[in-house]
Amino acid sequence: MFIGIDLGTSGVKLVLLNKTGEIIKTVTKNYDLIIPQSSWAEQDPNEWFEMSLAGLKELIKGYENKIDSLSFSGQMHGLVILDKNDKVLRNAILWNDQRTFKEVDYLNNEIGIDFLQEQTGNIALTGLTAPKILWVKNNESDIFKKISKIMLPKDYLAYRLTGVFATDVSDVSGTLYFDVKNKRYSAEMLKILGINLQQLPKVYESSDIIGSLTEKIKNHLAIQKNVSVVIGGGDQAVGALGVGVVKSGESSISLGTSGVVFVASDSFKVDNISYFQSYCHSNGQYHLMSVMLNAGGALKWWSEQVFNNYNYDEFFNNISDIDPSNDLFFLPYLSGERAPINDPYAQGVFLGLSLSHRKEHLDRAVIEGITFALKDSLELIRDLGVNISSVRITGGGAKSQVWAQMIADILDVEVYTMKAEEGPAFGAAILAMVGAGVYKNVQNACENLIKINKRFQQNEKNVKIYSEKYLKFGIIYPNVKEIFKI
Repeated sequence: MFIGIDLGTSGVKLVLLNKTGEIIKTVTKNYDLIIPQSSWAEQDPNEWFEMSLAGLKELIKGYENKIDSLSFSGQMHGLVILDKNDKVLRNAILWNDQRTFKEVDYLNNEIGIDFLQEQTGNIALTGLTAPKILWVKNNESDIFKKISKIMLPKDYLAYRLTGVFATDVSDVSGTLYFDVKNKRYSAEMLKILGINLQQLPKVYESSDIIGSLTEKIKNHLAIQKNVSVVIGGGDQAVGALGVGVVKSGESSISLGTSGVVFVASDSFKVDNISYFQSYCHSNGQYHLMSVMLNAGGALKWWSEQVFNNYNYDEFFNNISDIDPSNDLFFLPYLSGERAPINDPYAQGVFLGLSLSHRKEHLDRAVIEGITFALKDSLELIRDLGVNISSVRITGGGAKSQVWAQMIADILDVEVYTMKAEEGPAFGAAILAMVGAGVYKNVQNACENLIKINKRFQQNEKNVKIYSEKYLKFGIIYPNVKEIFKI
């Protein structure tokens, strides 16, 4: 049997699979976010380990000596630092922590975006690991001097379970000190940060075995046989495995609070327009990823905050018959926007209102606007030479067949929803199976284990309508953006 461990921001989720990919059991253990001050976000790595160990013990009860291997998915970008005695020096600074704006400004404007892209394939963002290291160096110099090991969240968990100091290509791609194209640390970036190779873990492919559970851990879990540990990857790349996005051109869209567009590629691509993340994939190749801040979040604001309506089945039923050809538009930039416009001043806009419009027209415009914004990212990735063949949708928004069909029509691709909803934890279990040799590679594993639930094909009439409407949508933001700054 095989275990996938997803070390998330709100908790750790563990799944137990058999060789056929059937989910035998799942366990979730929650932990708290630490907010020392506004816009900061931290967690105690020791609590990750304690909750994960408790979760493992509960998960394998009755299966203790049937476990073959385990692997990880982890929240990305978090900074975990240890001293020479392997003691955690401070709470981990997480991906959603915003304290590093000065360090980001220094990296992008003084070191320079061109240099960063040449060295890493990416630019500095407040969430990434390198700015966090600079922040510790600039603000906690006594702690910085004691750093013996620097690692990412899931790598700390792997280290505690195996004693092996390791990371993988997909997770370390998000640090901004890794040369993603050539899959090696950037010596120039390490100099800028004031760190060295001895402080950094060895880099593996995501499906590589790095070692086994230690005897101490095995005794605690009442395991007698050897259990291989596969290093796993960052949550976005491993989550993509969980829905079968492995071949070049396959993509996923996560419709959570944010909207994550993830596109697999068989070669390294760099986006010099909107600066999408260009990272290694957990299948041994590469991927591009863009994140818009308000996808499901914009829908939640409109339906729940404005109208106090929590019935989303009713919401989507009411818009299903609204004619898409009406020229009513919505910009979903409610709290600024990352991809693809990278404008912190951007705001939400309704445009084209008339006396003929009812609430249902505005409802549909909200969903269309979110989907048009997602299409912006997809089109820019297409412009880099990636032929996007299909989209698999996940997250809360994927429950709506109306939205799924709209995505198919606006993006002009086939859209799939998936049977398995375990996401990154399921993807981690797939990596555990590949590492153990059950499947020859990640693609082979996904072909056998990932099952499609429903397929949505384009409605050619709506494709034409939306193609024309999308051109109009694209004109709005460039013509109003200066108003946001007044």
